[in-house]
Amino acid sequence: MATETDDAHDDGHHLPAVQDWPRGFGEASWWPFVTALGAAGIYVGAALFLMGHGDTNIVPAITGPAVVVGSIALFLVGLYGWLYHAFVAHFWERGTDEHSANKLRWGMLGFLGSEIATFSAGFAYFFFIRTNWPPTGAEIPDLLGSLVIVNTALLLASSVTLHFAHEAIREGDRNRFIGLLTATLLLGVVFIGGQVFEYYEFIVHHGFTLTSGVFASAFYGLTGLHGLHVSMGAVLLAIVLFRAFQGQYSADRHVSVTTVSMYWHFVDAVWVFLVIVLYVGADLGTPGGVL
Repeated sequence: MATETDDAHDDGHHLPAVQDWPRGFGEASWWPFVTALGAAGIYVGAALFLMGHGDTNIVPAITGPAVVVGSIALFLVGLYGWLYHAFVAHFWERGTDEHSANKLRWGMLGFLGSEIATFSAGFAYFFFIRTNWPPTGAEIPDLLGSLVIVNTALLLASSVTLHFAHEAIREGDRNRFIGLLTATLLLGVVFIGGQVFEYYEFIVHHGFTLTSGVFASAFYGLTGLHGLHVSMGAVLLAIVLFRAFQGQYSADRHVSVTTVSMYWHFVDAVWVFLVIVLYVGADLGTPGGVL
């Protein structure tokens, strides 16, 4: 049951979290469900896109993209509400509880474990089609060009800047922390722009689209999934940067910097593996070969 103290703190920041779970379960919140609904809608939109671009268009062609755009918006709104509710609204009321910080770190590790399973399913699909090489369908463009090399360098550089930003706040150097964190966010945004430009080149100039064969579905599925994760990471970095400008981090209070760093380094590591397996692997054109 909510107390008068709880009511005093209910200033609208909690909605749609409006009640408490039983003792020991923390505060109830619908934001994770909103986020999950948005994420699920992205997959639904991808399926509707395929249904609208086959030999027989089951649904209008615009349905899939519209669902994807709406789902991404819902996902980002849910993510923002979730993070704001969990970290921002009552930041100044919490102490430096190391036990709570460890729970958040372990929670992020558990989330990353589920992400490993998600990407593993995509890579398993690619390995399956790789046993029947070369793939049928549209001609594969030159994937291993200068753009992917530049993009890889940008993403690796962002991991370096984020690492030293994390070190800076642990040492209490807020100015260096904010500068390096800003550089990390800019590098991530440029990477996303490079990925979009690569898609534009492949689709417009090479006719290499999602429906161009089994390899195209694997390529866009894996790179698109990774791009979505980088975009989510950029949102997390932006929230951390906003909070940094509000003075909400110190040498003793920086757990969300730690968890976001864990996530960002994870997506960087996935990208390196993706480049090796997908971009380099596509050029290993031995018929019937296996990576």
